[in-house]
Amino acid sequence: MQRVDAPEILDSDACSARQAQAVLKVIGRINRWFGGVATTQKMVERAAKASATKCLSLLEVAAGTGEVPEMVRRRIARRGIALDVTLLDRAQSHLAVNGAGKNHRVESRRVVADALALPFDDDAFDLVSCSLFAHHLDAQQLAIFVREGLRVCRRAVLVNDLIRHPLHLAFAYAGFPIMRNRIAWLDGVTSVRRAYGPEEIQQVVSSAFCENVPQMEISRNYLFRMGLIVWKNAF
Repeated sequence: MQRVDAPEILDSDACSARQAQAVLKVIGRINRWFGGVATTQKMVERAAKASATKCLSLLEVAAGTGEVPEMVRRRIARRGIALDVTLLDRAQSHLAVNGAGKNHRVESRRVVADALALPFDDDAFDLVSCSLFAHHLDAQQLAIFVREGLRVCRRAVLVNDLIRHPLHLAFAYAGFPIMRNRIAWLDGVTSVRRAYGPEEIQQVVSSAFCENVPQMEISRNYLFRMGLIVWKNAF
Protein backbone atom coordinates (compact mmCIF):
# COMPACT_ATOMS: atom_id res chain seq x y z
CA MET A 1 0.00 0.00 0.00
CA GLN A 2 1.68 3.20 -1.21
CA ARG A 3 1.90 6.21 1.08
CA VAL A 4 -0.32 9.12 -0.03
CA ASP A 5 0.61 12.42 1.61
CA ALA A 6 -2.49 14.62 1.61
CA PRO A 7 -3.50 17.51 3.89
CA GLU A 8 -5.88 17.03 6.79
CA ILE A 9 -8.75 19.38 7.62
CA LEU A 10 -7.63 19.84 11.24
CA ASP A 11 -4.36 21.34 9.98
CA SER A 12 -6.07 23.91 7.75
CA ASP A 13 -7.53 27.36 8.31
CA ALA A 14 -10.90 25.89 7.33
CA CYS A 15 -11.14 24.25 10.76
CA SER A 16 -12.45 26.65 13.41
CA ALA A 17 -11.33 26.55 17.04
CA ARG A 18 -14.65 24.98 18.03
CA GLN A 19 -14.38 22.33 15.31
CA ALA A 20 -10.77 21.65 16.27
CA GLN A 21 -11.72 20.96 19.88
CA ALA A 22 -14.50 18.62 18.74
CA VAL A 23 -12.08 16.69 16.52
CA LEU A 24 -9.45 16.53 19.26
CA LYS A 25 -12.09 15.12 21.61
CA VAL A 26 -12.69 12.28 19.13
CA ILE A 27 -8.95 11.69 18.77
CA GLY A 28 -8.73 11.44 22.55
CA ARG A 29 -11.41 8.75 22.54
CA ILE A 30 -9.58 6.82 19.82
CA ASN A 31 -6.31 7.06 21.78
CA ARG A 32 -7.98 5.71 24.92
CA TRP A 33 -9.80 2.84 23.22
CA PHE A 34 -7.35 1.71 20.57
CA GLY A 35 -3.86 1.67 22.00
CA GLY A 36 -2.67 5.25 21.72
CA VAL A 37 -2.25 5.89 25.44
CA ALA A 38 -0.89 2.40 26.05
CA THR A 39 1.77 2.83 23.34
CA THR A 40 3.17 6.01 24.87
CA GLN A 41 2.99 4.53 28.37
CA LYS A 42 4.99 1.52 27.22
CA MET A 43 7.73 3.74 25.80
CA VAL A 44 7.91 6.03 28.83
CA GLU A 45 8.21 3.03 31.16
CA ARG A 46 10.92 1.59 28.92
CA ALA A 47 12.83 4.89 29.08
CA ALA A 48 12.47 5.02 32.87
CA LYS A 49 13.79 1.48 33.20
CA ALA A 50 16.71 2.05 30.82
CA SER A 51 17.60 5.28 32.60
CA ALA A 52 17.20 3.75 36.06
CA THR A 53 15.15 6.72 37.22
CA LYS A 54 11.76 7.31 38.79
CA CYS A 55 11.47 10.94 37.74
CA LEU A 56 11.27 12.15 34.13
CA SER A 57 10.43 15.39 32.37
CA LEU A 58 8.61 15.10 29.05
CA LEU A 59 7.89 17.55 26.23
CA GLU A 60 4.81 16.48 24.27
CA VAL A 61 4.96 17.94 20.75
CA ALA A 62 1.79 18.53 18.70
CA ALA A 63 0.11 17.89 22.02
CA GLY A 64 -3.44 18.99 21.27
CA THR A 65 -5.40 18.72 24.50
CA GLY A 66 -2.52 16.88 26.16
CA GLU A 67 -4.73 13.96 27.13
CA VAL A 68 -2.24 11.24 26.15
CA PRO A 69 0.69 12.37 28.33
CA GLU A 70 -1.70 13.32 31.15
CA MET A 71 -3.22 9.84 31.23
CA VAL A 72 0.24 8.28 31.03
CA ARG A 73 1.37 10.50 33.91
CA ARG A 74 -1.52 9.31 36.07
CA ARG A 75 -1.03 5.64 35.21
CA ILE A 76 2.71 5.48 35.82
CA ALA A 77 2.37 7.48 39.04
CA ARG A 78 0.72 4.36 40.46
CA ARG A 79 4.00 2.56 39.71
CA GLY A 80 6.10 5.15 41.45
CA ILE A 81 7.26 7.05 38.35
CA ALA A 82 6.83 10.83 38.33
CA LEU A 83 6.33 12.49 34.94
CA ASP A 84 6.60 16.28 34.59
CA VAL A 85 4.82 17.24 31.34
CA THR A 86 5.13 20.29 29.08
CA LEU A 87 2.72 20.60 26.14
CA LEU A 88 3.65 22.21 22.83
CA ASP A 89 1.40 22.82 19.83
CA ARG A 90 1.50 25.12 16.83
CA ALA A 91 -2.05 26.35 17.47
CA GLN A 92 -3.39 27.90 20.66
CA SER A 93 -6.84 26.57 19.73
CA HIS A 94 -5.52 23.00 19.93
CA LEU A 95 -4.23 23.35 23.47
CA ALA A 96 -6.77 22.75 26.20
CA VAL A 97 -7.64 25.77 28.33
CA ASN A 98 -10.37 24.52 30.65
CA GLY A 99 -9.58 20.83 30.59
CA ALA A 100 -9.81 18.08 28.01
CA GLY A 101 -12.73 15.86 28.64
CA LYS A 102 -14.65 14.42 31.54
CA ASN A 103 -12.64 14.09 34.74
CA HIS A 104 -9.56 15.35 32.94
CA ARG A 105 -7.74 18.45 34.10
CA VAL A 106 -4.68 19.78 32.30
CA GLU A 107 -2.05 20.97 34.76
CA SER A 108 0.91 21.00 32.39
CA ARG A 109 2.74 24.01 31.02
CA ARG A 110 1.55 24.98 27.55
CA VAL A 111 3.73 26.45 24.79
CA VAL A 112 2.68 27.59 21.31
CA ALA A 113 5.59 26.99 18.93
CA ASP A 114 6.88 25.21 15.82
CA ALA A 115 7.71 21.53 16.30
CA LEU A 116 10.52 21.82 13.75
CA ALA A 117 12.22 24.67 15.62
CA LEU A 118 11.75 23.85 19.30
CA PRO A 119 12.22 26.98 21.46
CA PHE A 120 14.24 25.23 24.17
CA ASP A 121 17.88 24.85 25.13
CA ASP A 122 19.82 21.66 24.49
CA ASP A 123 19.04 18.86 26.95
CA ALA A 124 16.04 20.71 28.36
CA PHE A 125 13.87 17.61 28.92
CA ASP A 126 14.48 13.95 29.58
CA LEU A 127 12.07 12.89 26.84
CA VAL A 128 10.53 14.45 23.75
CA SER A 129 7.35 12.68 22.68
CA CYS A 130 4.66 12.92 20.03
CA SER A 131 1.46 11.03 19.27
CA LEU A 132 -0.22 10.92 15.85
CA PHE A 133 2.13 13.62 14.59
CA ALA A 134 4.82 11.86 12.53
CA HIS A 135 2.49 11.03 9.64
CA HIS A 136 1.77 14.76 9.21
CA LEU A 137 5.42 15.24 8.19
CA ASP A 138 7.18 14.37 4.96
CA ALA A 139 10.49 12.53 5.20
CA GLN A 140 12.58 15.70 5.34
CA GLN A 141 10.38 17.29 8.01
CA LEU A 142 10.36 14.09 10.06
CA ALA A 143 14.15 13.97 9.97
CA ILE A 144 14.31 17.60 11.15
CA PHE A 145 11.88 16.88 13.98
CA VAL A 146 13.88 13.89 15.21
CA ARG A 147 17.12 15.90 15.14
CA GLU A 148 15.44 18.75 17.03
CA GLY A 149 13.96 16.28 19.51
CA LEU A 150 17.36 14.70 20.14
CA ARG A 151 18.88 18.13 20.64
CA VAL A 152 16.29 19.11 23.24
CA CYS A 153 16.13 15.79 25.09
CA ARG A 154 18.61 14.14 27.43
CA ARG A 155 17.46 10.55 26.97
CA ALA A 156 15.16 9.72 24.03
CA VAL A 157 12.61 10.80 21.44
CA LEU A 158 9.36 8.81 21.53
CA VAL A 159 7.22 8.55 18.39
CA ASN A 160 3.71 7.08 18.71
CA ASP A 161 1.98 6.78 15.37
CA LEU A 162 -0.21 4.74 13.04
CA ILE A 163 0.90 1.92 10.78
CA ARG A 164 -0.27 2.14 7.18
CA HIS A 165 -2.02 -1.09 6.15
CA PRO A 166 -4.99 -1.99 3.88
CA LEU A 167 -6.89 -3.56 6.78
CA HIS A 168 -6.29 -0.46 8.89
CA LEU A 169 -7.68 1.67 6.06
CA ALA A 170 -10.78 -0.53 5.94
CA PHE A 171 -11.26 -0.04 9.69
CA ALA A 172 -10.89 3.72 9.23
CA TYR A 173 -13.57 3.81 6.52
CA ALA A 174 -15.89 1.79 8.75
CA GLY A 175 -15.19 3.96 11.79
CA PHE A 176 -17.73 6.75 11.31
CA PRO A 177 -20.24 5.32 13.85
CA ILE A 178 -17.47 5.42 16.48
CA MET A 179 -16.19 8.88 15.59
CA ARG A 180 -19.56 10.56 14.94
CA ASN A 181 -17.68 13.54 13.54
CA ARG A 182 -17.26 14.03 9.80
CA ILE A 183 -13.97 15.96 10.01
CA ALA A 184 -12.43 13.42 12.38
CA TRP A 185 -13.57 10.57 10.13
CA LEU A 186 -12.20 12.14 6.94
CA ASP A 187 -8.93 13.03 8.64
CA GLY A 188 -8.73 9.52 10.07
CA VAL A 189 -8.89 7.98 6.60
CA THR A 190 -6.30 10.47 5.34
CA SER A 191 -4.05 9.73 8.34
CA VAL A 192 -3.93 6.01 7.58
CA ARG A 193 -3.09 6.69 3.94
CA ARG A 194 -0.21 9.00 4.83
CA ALA A 195 1.15 6.97 7.77
CA TYR A 196 4.58 5.35 7.60
CA GLY A 197 5.37 1.69 8.02
CA PRO A 198 7.82 0.69 10.79
CA GLU A 199 10.63 -0.02 8.34
CA GLU A 200 9.99 3.24 6.49
CA ILE A 201 10.15 5.41 9.59
CA GLN A 202 13.34 3.71 10.73
CA GLN A 203 14.89 4.39 7.34
CA VAL A 204 13.85 8.05 7.45
CA VAL A 205 15.40 8.51 10.88
CA SER A 206 18.58 6.68 9.89
CA SER A 207 18.96 8.81 6.76
CA ALA A 208 18.81 11.96 8.89
CA PHE A 209 22.31 11.19 10.19
CA CYS A 210 25.34 10.93 7.93
CA GLU A 211 27.10 8.98 10.65
CA ASN A 212 26.53 8.06 14.27
CA VAL A 213 23.01 6.83 13.59
CA PRO A 214 21.23 6.70 16.97
CA GLN A 215 20.08 3.46 18.48
CA MET A 216 16.39 2.78 17.83
CA GLU A 217 13.74 0.44 19.15
CA ILE A 218 10.39 -0.08 17.44
CA SER A 219 7.32 -1.96 18.59
CA ARG A 220 4.07 -2.92 16.90
CA ASN A 221 1.13 -2.41 19.21
CA TYR A 222 -2.62 -2.89 19.36
CA LEU A 223 -4.65 -2.06 16.24
CA PHE A 224 -1.90 -0.82 13.92
CA ARG A 225 -0.03 1.39 16.35
CA MET A 226 3.73 1.62 16.46
CA GLY A 227 6.08 3.00 19.04
CA LEU A 228 9.55 4.21 18.02
CA ILE A 229 12.20 5.08 20.61
CA VAL A 230 15.22 6.98 19.32
CA TRP A 231 17.87 6.97 22.02
CA LYS A 232 20.14 9.96 22.41
CA ASN A 233 22.96 7.88 23.84
CA ALA A 234 23.60 4.18 23.97
CA PHE A 235 22.99 2.61 27.37
